[in-house]
Amino acid sequence: MKRFLPLATAATAIILSMTVSACGGPATASGGSTEVTTLKYQGSANSVTLPELAADLGYLDGLTLEWVGNTISGPQDIQSAATNQTDFGGAFTGAVVKLADAGAQITGVVNYYGSDDKTFTGFYVLKDSPIRTAKDLIGKKIGVNTLGGQSEAVIRTYLANNGLSEAQIKQVQLVVLPPNDTEQAIRRGQIDAGSLGSVLQDKALATGGLRALFTDVEFFGSFPGGQYVFRDDFIKENPPTVRTFTTGVAKAIEWETTTPRADVIARFTKIIQARGRSESTDALQYWKSVGVPNAGVIEDKHFTLWAGYLKDAGLISGELQPSKYYTNDFNDLAGAATATASTPVSKG
Repeated sequence: MKRFLPLATAATAIILSMTVSACGGPATASGGSTEVTTLKYQGSANSVTLPELAADLGYLDGLTLEWVGNTISGPQDIQSAATNQTDFGGAFTGAVVKLADAGAQITGVVNYYGSDDKTFTGFYVLKDSPIRTAKDLIGKKIGVNTLGGQSEAVIRTYLANNGLSEAQIKQVQLVVLPPNDTEQAIRRGQIDAGSLGSVLQDKALATGGLRALFTDVEFFGSFPGGQYVFRDDFIKENPPTVRTFTTGVAKAIEWETTTPRADVIARFTKIIQARGRSESTDALQYWKSVGVPNAGVIEDKHFTLWAGYLKDAGLISGELQPSKYYTNDFNDLAGAATATASTPVSKG
């Protein structure tokens, strides 16, 4: 049982990532003089990540992805990248800010997931649950995939914006559960509410018996939720590789956005079946959208959206300076994608 807690300290993060990473050693070029063209990364079971799709579509020309295992959460994924166990990782924007402020030399290069009217995260209770309002959650348990991630940020913001005091918010308990276990934990009464997104959400709703207390998209509107990051030393030593990766992911986002849904699902199915990881493709039928606008281009507002949560939770002090945490310089689609949005911002 866990309550709202800040992310681990930098030292704890390093120990955690060293412990859980499936990678056996540093992922750097020999002697630092050879461009890295094989990128070690963590995947996600029963799904296809944007880099995996980009590779299959031929958008990572000259690069090879080396899967070293599946991540347990976004914060763990970027901790592994920050401590040189993998080459890149992705996490919720707030987790990127926290890890960078703890001293990790990382930079976000492209948005990779988000919420829109088709794909979003909802917070679900049993259909006949007495929980109807934010105050009804006081003293209750909510299942989330990790502490310090997007679900915690959304829950805390929802509670605060609905008038709960800090003391009341602390009485709402967060229980860390694997996403695949959350639905059954709600149904068994082990938790009072749970965070469900994407195909897991649609599968649960298709079964019936659950209702949404609220969703992130109805509360915040459409938004990109997190970024793929590289270590700053990796970027400095391997700029062509970072550009190929970032632009490849951006192209994969556009491919998912413009390709008929049935064709996307068919491609995902082919990729999963071909890689031989003993996975199921059953949930792919519920895929709806990539949820990421503008070819993954990052904007200041994607960070300032969470400034209130980060301050209230004690994860940052002072004003948030978004340009510290990201760059669009390696996204070759940024110019076209931002023609009707904002100008790319270089990390400075």
